[in-house]
Amino acid sequence: MSRFVLRRLLAATILFLIVLTLAFAVVALAPGDPMAPTDPRIPPEQAERLRALYGLDQPLPVQYLRWLGAVVLHWDWGQSYRTGQPVAELLFDALPPTLLLTGAALLVQYLLGIGLGLIAASRPNSRLDLSVRVASLIVYALPTFWVGLMAVLVLAVGLGLAPAGGMTSAAAFELGPIAAALDVLAHLWLPALVLGLSMAGDIARYTRSSLIEFQATEAGRAARARGLSETRILLVHGLAHAAPRLLQLASVSAPLLLSGAVVAEVVFAWPGLGTATLVAIQSRDIPVVLAATAYGAVLVIAASLAADLLLTRLDPRISLE
Repeated sequence: MSRFVLRRLLAATILFLIVLTLAFAVVALAPGDPMAPTDPRIPPEQAERLRALYGLDQPLPVQYLRWLGAVVLHWDWGQSYRTGQPVAELLFDALPPTLLLTGAALLVQYLLGIGLGLIAASRPNSRLDLSVRVASLIVYALPTFWVGLMAVLVLAVGLGLAPAGGMTSAAAFELGPIAAALDVLAHLWLPALVLGLSMAGDIARYTRSSLIEFQATEAGRAARARGLSETRILLVHGLAHAAPRLLQLASVSAPLLLSGAVVAEVVFAWPGLGTATLVAIQSRDIPVVLAATAYGAVLVIAASLAADLLLTRLDPRISLE
């Protein structure tokens, strides 16, 4: 176990450094000058002073080594060009909302996907099974941005079932912790549902195929021979058979979930990493863009490592060594 963890941590560190290097290269070589004055009344001398202040007047290799050293040794991402706020502090405030949204979306996609997979597997090759499979493909094909906009227009604005955007209401925290938590949940359920739908179709298809596969195995036939009900066979034994495959899918879906979270946060004005990244890109706030990219890479790598460790617990046949 320890050797496996050490190998994975070493590989994760190398991958993280590669992501940092590629992100810096893409941002540094992008056209445009982040310090170029947007107001013609601003003298060029002021832009030159800002370039010197942030080290942008140095050669690119020098900029890269200074930046990488600050990040690796001190986790210092510099200051935001737009606000002057330390980038680590800015993203530390934006990270919890993103984790809350992606965690809720992960719960939605697995509950919905496994539920649909169970329904389809209970009557394979029936009209119900076909309907679930077609619906799964349609949901997977729909862009998150479009689904989010339709959800806001119909469910939030049209029917008033949820707030149209944001994470909290203005006066929610004045009413106490319970009211504040309920207010966050009222804002959370719609973007979590939209984001969770994006991968629920895949979960449903994997669940269906695994359950049907289990029914044809010797273990499935033995469970049926013992007189167990089809519901118990699917819910208990079938899902245990499907669990490793579904867990593997979780590590694969982590990058898609995070990229979808960026879209969902923009549509629903959710104050997370996605919103902060979009604002930084629009204002060419390079330190924030680089740090947000790195934070996303850390989340994806951590999710993949956690899924691998859990997978070995569920399936002892997989060797860590």
